[in-house]
Amino acid sequence: MLPTRVGMDGKALRANVPRSAQAAWDAPSGRDPLAQLSAVFATLLPDLRDLRIARMTRSPFAFLRGSAALMAADLATTPSTGILAQISGDAHLANFGGYASPERRLVFDVNDFDESVRGPWEWDLKRLATSVVLAGMEHGLRAAAYEPAVRRAVAVYRDRTASYAALPVLDRWYAQLSLSAAMRASLDPRARRLWQRAARDARSRTTLALLPSITQRTQNQLRFTDAPPLLEHLDDGAHGNDLAERILETYRASLRHDARMLLARFRVVDVVRKVVGVGSVGTWCALVLLLDTDGNPLLLQLKEARASALEPYVGAQPYATHGERVVAGQRMMQATSDALLGWAQVDERSLYVRQYRDMKTSPDLRALDAEALADVAAHCAWALARAHARTGDPRAVAAYVGRGEVFVDAIAAFARSYAEQVIHDHASFVAVAHTLRQPA
Repeated sequence: MLPTRVGMDGKALRANVPRSAQAAWDAPSGRDPLAQLSAVFATLLPDLRDLRIARMTRSPFAFLRGSAALMAADLATTPSTGILAQISGDAHLANFGGYASPERRLVFDVNDFDESVRGPWEWDLKRLATSVVLAGMEHGLRAAAYEPAVRRAVAVYRDRTASYAALPVLDRWYAQLSLSAAMRASLDPRARRLWQRAARDARSRTTLALLPSITQRTQNQLRFTDAPPLLEHLDDGAHGNDLAERILETYRASLRHDARMLLARFRVVDVVRKVVGVGSVGTWCALVLLLDTDGNPLLLQLKEARASALEPYVGAQPYATHGERVVAGQRMMQATSDALLGWAQVDERSLYVRQYRDMKTSPDLRALDAEALADVAAHCAWALARAHARTGDPRAVAAYVGRGEVFVDAIAAFARSYAEQVIHDHASFVAVAHTLRQPA
């Protein structure tokens, strides 16, 4: 594991790692993205492999979402200051959003931690900046429209990091970014409407609102409705429920006492496999429906945790299981986390557990014009700066980045260059995708 450096002279680091060097992207000799991805696909659940490939062929942005391992290998070849923080490892635009805090307030934060490790803060920022370019391209924006969005995001990261660096440690730790604050900070009317819509949607995205569309009552028993391959029972109900009970039994030990007491008031009713996202397709994921004695529901998501794609480059992480690593990363990076977030280890499978559809929402990336894209990207950068300041050394980062445009220019240049690399890799992937599919 890479050593943690705290109290470094960030400005002095410029001598060894000039800020302009952060622009560099040159594909290393022998780079073989298709071979790397084939190795990843070989580890996926066989019946979901084709779906993962199909989703990744949709666009370069979708390809980026499904190829975290590829970009991790590439980022490991780029300059790094050596300043570490807890990083997401997969900080693209679609992995930020709103959700309900335990106090039922709507907050905005990073929301994906499958790849989370302690690593170079630059890697998260470069992945975010690249995703802004690709999202802009996907929605038909010209460079003159999406490049200002990239620059604004990096500038916000710079400015917010400087602000957090000036705060006492406890103030940084308790800092939050709410959806209401996102609305107030939005300068563009269209972006403000997107945030308002996201807030409205969040309040309707609850278990009670979702259940009628994914369950049915059979023989007076509430059960999930099969919709393969996205939602389906793969075993008989008794076996699935038994597996869920065993998982939840070990999961309880990772919870606080009050959360254990709450969970004890529910019983398992049904279990179903669920396909989610792009980068998670092909890993094991399930939804568990629980009811209390009055018939009130609780939906838990059980999600497989595998080794982070970044671990080969930052070293093994200090956790007994990958489920624990994911949960620890989330608890460190988020200002506030799901009270029922925990982990389990069952039958050699490492899992993490969380509430499903608990007022989770995000701005609709398909509805973004240039100004709205810049606004959403800026808020993602704000959340990222807060997470890194909470877990790293914001004073060193702020001193290294400085107040001018040199660092902003560098990251924007990297994002342009690496986006072109992703476009090239995506085209190569599409050309051979049929050969990667599972034989009949």
